Amino acid sequence: MPKTLMIIGGVVLAIGVLTHFLPNAFSWFGRLPGDIRIENENSKIYFPITTMIIVSIVLSLLSKVFTR
Repeated sequence: MPKTLMIIGGVVLAIGVLTHFLPNAFSWFGRLPGDIRIENENSKIYFPITTMIIVSIVLSLLSKVFTR
């Protein structure tokens, strides 16, 4: 368990450093075709369907790689 938490912390730290020094590196994230965005004068509704499918696939592949 401690090793897993350290790996997760390292990944979160790496993503944070990457977004700090390269702010436009993930500008595509959340703006893919299939992501639903509804904006009115008083409200904003956002359903990142395609983005979450891609995140799920990547996390599944990473978990399979690290468990072997």
